Amino acid sequence: MRNITLETKEKSDSSSGVSRKDTLKMIGIGVISSLISKYFIKPIQAQEKKSEIVLPELPPPSDNEDVIITMMRDLQKALQKPMEERHWVMVIDTRKCVGCHACTISCVVENKLPPGTVYRPVMEQELGTYPNVSMRFIPRPCMQCSNAPCVGSCPVNATWIRKDGIVEIDYEQCIGCRYCISACPYGARVFDSGFYYTDSTPKHQEFLYGKENASEYEKIPNYEYGIEWKRTSHSSPIGNARKCQFCLHRIELGLLPMCVVTCIGRATYFGDLKDPDSLIAKLASKNNQILLKEELGTKPNVIYLI
Repeated sequence: MRNITLETKEKSDSSSGVSRKDTLKMIGIGVISSLISKYFIKPIQAQEKKSEIVLPELPPPSDNEDVIITMMRDLQKALQKPMEERHWVMVIDTRKCVGCHACTISCVVENKLPPGTVYRPVMEQELGTYPNVSMRFIPRPCMQCSNAPCVGSCPVNATWIRKDGIVEIDYEQCIGCRYCISACPYGARVFDSGFYYTDSTPKHQEFLYGKENASEYEKIPNYEYGIEWKRTSHSSPIGNARKCQFCLHRIELGLLPMCVVTCIGRATYFGDLKDPDSLIAKLASKNNQILLKEELGTKPNVIYLI
């Protein structure tokens, strides 16, 4: 059938004064156009069509359920509202924190953080006078300030405050000037220098284990802000300022931040402050609360109970 069609077309072209060369040229243009539509037009259409997110299924409410389930229930309720009608807040009960650093490590694993890049360190504070002393542990994520100094210091507008209160960074827009790192009074921003944990692997260990194989896990992409970031040289997020974003990529899938679910003492809480019936709203109204460096007017959205 193909030969007949081409032969008929060729005769038609001859009678109309179109040369065989011109005919082949037009066919080639058609093939190229089809390839362009295949690889460029279809992906754009696919991006415009957003798939519906299926939230995790939760058990029926009970009086003695784990606070993790309660917070997930509040989270799913908040996701049903428009972004501007919710405000994410974290509450940390320092009386329950045992300084195990599980939140720090789980954050590193979840966000595939390289050496020197930590989003949630745990500070230690000694209380009392020897020998009557005690320790207080203070996890310090990004404060997600409502009046964030880092936002005003960015010369290229690569960081801003979302409608739900989370301070976001556009890695592609960021030029790595580090002004925001200097502006943050909490030291919550870090710079990704592109290092790998296996960079200093001794030669004999390279022979035993294979440096290339050992560093493969470090090149696994992360999904901060819901975007796949492949860790390759000279590409974002390498060369950018980075920080905690309350595991935004998890929140929008109906999952709590990783530091919340891995806290063995249930000392970290998360939720929508604009929901008066939520657990986080009730905790945020406690009298025994403090805000770090509140006097600076940054209006942090991480609350500590003492």
